[in-house]
Amino acid sequence: MYTAPFTYHAPTTLRAAVRLLRAHPGEARPLAGGMSLVPAMRLRLAQPEYLVDLGHIAELAGIEAVDGGIAIGAMTAHRDVERSRLLARRLPLLAHVAGTVGDRQVRNRGTLGGSLAHADPAADLPAAVLALEGVLHTAGAGRARRIPAHRFFLDPYTTALGESELLTRVVFPAQPRRTGWGYEKLENHASRFAVVGVAALVNVGRGGECTRVRIAVTGAGPVAYRARAAERALAGRPLTAQAIARAARAAGRGVEFLADAHGSAAYREHLVAVLSERALRAAIARTGVSL
Repeated sequence: MYTAPFTYHAPTTLRAAVRLLRAHPGEARPLAGGMSLVPAMRLRLAQPEYLVDLGHIAELAGIEAVDGGIAIGAMTAHRDVERSRLLARRLPLLAHVAGTVGDRQVRNRGTLGGSLAHADPAADLPAAVLALEGVLHTAGAGRARRIPAHRFFLDPYTTALGESELLTRVVFPAQPRRTGWGYEKLENHASRFAVVGVAALVNVGRGGECTRVRIAVTGAGPVAYRARAAERALAGRPLTAQAIARAARAAGRGVEFLADAHGSAAYREHLVAVLSERALRAAIARTGVSL
């Protein structure tokens, strides 16, 4: 099917892109790779009158070390995140998760910011950004904003971004020493979206106890979320098989599980517990601790 008619713009500066969005409130959509928006337009599920392509704005792409952390431009392709040597050293969880997105063609065209702003409930990258406590920087709402990841995802396909606001970059804090990571998902074999995916970061103290843990889940509910009940169940405790299993069982607490053709709510609840335990075990193993 063909898209509805639209006017195409390709600004070369962030200011020009924001100006176009402000000039056509509710009628213009930013294009940040197009791996989700263009199929929706072809099915007439999205019919923007104006398309603002962000692909020509050089300042929105790139990966760099900043103030002890890492900053990634919103228009950085998944493939660049996946293959970055800097991220492999400093944020290996993010590099790994980017490599699980779609297929090679999608990873070459799709972008970090596009995925986060689209906020598909089954997307992989929101879980990684939540676990890594990324801060999303924006422009275009009258002032620049910094939005913690846990406040960014509001509902399916809905974020804290305003109508004329653009995501510009994501900044990640440095990770403590002796931090292990894991990402486990059951994927839809056609799309590679997560039926359920779980990202985990575990910091281990000198005595073998868990000093810090971050667990984030995608695909299970209306939005990706931090499993804070599971984090509380494990933080400060010795890393035993029983403690890990108890934390994993808490990862779905309070969640309104999705039910669709790929799995019932009960099935997703079960997957959250199983995949949380696997992700935690993988993270702990990467610290060198044996259970």
